[in-house]
Amino acid sequence: MADHSPHQKRIIRRYYNNIDGILCQRLSELTTEIYLAEGKKADSLWKRAEKALAKAGLPQQRIEHLLERRDPKLLAQVVKELTAS
Repeated sequence: MADHSPHQKRIIRRYYNNIDGILCQRLSELTTEIYLAEGKKADSLWKRAEKALAKAGLPQQRIEHLLERRDPKLLAQVVKELTAS
């Protein structure tokens, strides 16, 4: 792996220090897009939401429940819970 400049190291460190907020923001945006999407686009967005939920540390059983129901309101509740903590 290549060495990083001090500036790059600070950027990387800030990214990982703020990863929780970044994931919550990403899930929030995905929730909005899922509300508006239909068909194949919605399927693609749900797959992206699944990956983001896994990165956020949600239990696999809960992720499967959300994907089974495919209810954007439930996803919004999860985002609200994640942002509250």
